[in-house]
Amino acid sequence: MNIPSDIESFVVHFGEMGSRWGFNRTVGQMLALIVLSENPLNADQIAEMLGVSRGNVSMGLKELQSWQLIRTQPQPGDRKDYFKPSGTIWELALQVLSERRKREVDPTLSVLRSELMNAESDPSNDYAHAKMQEIHDLLELFLRWFDDIQKMNPDNLKTLLKLGSGVGKVLGMKDRLLSRSES
Repeated sequence: MNIPSDIESFVVHFGEMGSRWGFNRTVGQMLALIVLSENPLNADQIAEMLGVSRGNVSMGLKELQSWQLIRTQPQPGDRKDYFKPSGTIWELALQVLSERRKREVDPTLSVLRSELMNAESDPSNDYAHAKMQEIHDLLELFLRWFDDIQKMNPDNLKTLLKLGSGVGKVLGMKDRLLSRSES
């Protein structure tokens, strides 16, 4: 790799994480380079920095564009495409979650809905159907929460995340107050 040493280990790590997020190692490294670069990068620069073929970079850029994580940035006097992140770090994180939802959660929900509809006519495995219903309900609840989160502005979202377990403490206080008022 022809990357500044102070960011090389992060780029390598990001490549490893990319494979866990749904794209290959090189695509993850490309995203890290683009995000960490102050100026937009073209495909030749990315290929040289990572020591990979131009064709591999071209395919990776298409993948990142399909995830809507990068966008082109024209450079005056240059016909090459230059690439930069398509938003802030928060927007990129939400976009990755959104794509994972489309690629993983939505198909799972579709299968669950189909199976649960068929289960009504066949009560032979009520236990399994009940578990599928629990999974369905949990995923639906998560998706409603995710839809709400996506509508929040980043500052409010940061505040919510910083509250962490404090939210649980507030909810616990509410439960205790409600149980006292019912007594």
